[in-house]
Amino acid sequence: MNKLKCLVFAVVMLFSAGLMAQQLVVEVTQGVDSPVPVAVVPFGWSGDSALTEDVAAIVSQNLARSGFFRSMNRQNMLSFPNQEDQVFFRDWRMVNQDYLVIGSMQPLSADEVRVTFELYDVLKEQKMLTREVSAGRNNLRDAAHFISDVIFEEITGIKGAFSTRIVYVTADRGQGTNQRFRLHMADWDGERARTILESNEPILSPAWSFDGSKLAYVSFETSRPVVYIQHLATGQREQIQSFPGLNGAPAWSPDGNRLAVVLSKDGNPEIYVLDLRSRDLQRMTQNSAIDTEPFWAPDGRSLFFTSDRGGSPQIYRMDLASRAVERVTFEGSYNARGRLTQDGRFLTMVHRGSSRRFQIAVQDLKSGRVDILTNSDYDESPSIAPNGSIVMYATQEAGRGILAAVSLDGRIRFNMPVPQGDVREPAWSPFLK
Repeated sequence: MNKLKCLVFAVVMLFSAGLMAQQLVVEVTQGVDSPVPVAVVPFGWSGDSALTEDVAAIVSQNLARSGFFRSMNRQNMLSFPNQEDQVFFRDWRMVNQDYLVIGSMQPLSADEVRVTFELYDVLKEQKMLTREVSAGRNNLRDAAHFISDVIFEEITGIKGAFSTRIVYVTADRGQGTNQRFRLHMADWDGERARTILESNEPILSPAWSFDGSKLAYVSFETSRPVVYIQHLATGQREQIQSFPGLNGAPAWSPDGNRLAVVLSKDGNPEIYVLDLRSRDLQRMTQNSAIDTEPFWAPDGRSLFFTSDRGGSPQIYRMDLASRAVERVTFEGSYNARGRLTQDGRFLTMVHRGSSRRFQIAVQDLKSGRVDILTNSDYDESPSIAPNGSIVMYATQEAGRGILAAVSLDGRIRFNMPVPQGDVREPAWSPFLK
């Protein structure tokens, strides 16, 4: 139990050193070796009053920030077509573009806008798709993210994740010992951030339900760690069963009906599963070691968790039907905070190997191969995009906490720094309906 108290204390100390986080900004630090050139022409607008968002600019930024694409600067464009008969492929071949996106926007009412967009293959001189989307004037970013998803998937074959959300925690030390902790939700790129919870006590381990409608997290607002569930549409929150000692590390089952948690009510940190409908609580592990950080397999048939039962923190898997436990990670002296891709094949984790640095690694569960994805020293809290392409994590830069991301193959990297502040505990949403 003393080891657990030290761990909680260390996490709290990490937060107490920070300042309030501001707007996250995506900065691509490494993309693919040959990013695909794409030109997103400013969309035409037939309304009388100016719009509050530049949809084409957001699409262009999304594609560039993914690391897969190199978006063309508008100043270098030779023409600005808004419809098919204005497209002259020679203009775009001359400036070495592989793909072209054009669009037009019309008012449907005082509050609603229709966006029509088209994607062209410049080299083949072919139109690849035409789509329409409607959005409120105040929600044009949603339309831009949707368009980005469509284009990204059409070109790469990978479902786009630009319409997803992220949550993260920031800390404001304030004056003296006065501290403020905030749980934020934002677009994938950090835009439209809003505060979900604010407290004088630490907030840890935010976790999305698989339908994206709820968050579970740990709050110390009662002076000890307690698990809460918050409904995002209404803001309503409920306290999950509170026991003496540790209540932490919530993880949703794929069907949304169960919550895996870590409790020390019997004296030692163990994994439990709570049925949210019946409130039935089942103890899953029984071991003298610390068992923590549970997460579910995508099929809901097994639980993964971190345990030091083998002498150092490693990741284990439990079959829920038989309760049989097997060790999953063997390479390195420390493997923890695991997360699985949606296909269940790749396991990301915080890894310490021969370099003695805490880095983000990925293990192919089919072949057993482990690859180190990051080059920093103190990485933590990996969270995988729902399309399985990018891992977001918390790290340190210039003595403060920032969010960063890396692709599963290590070829794409970007940071999400803030002008000031300390940010931790990122969690990427599922695909949102």
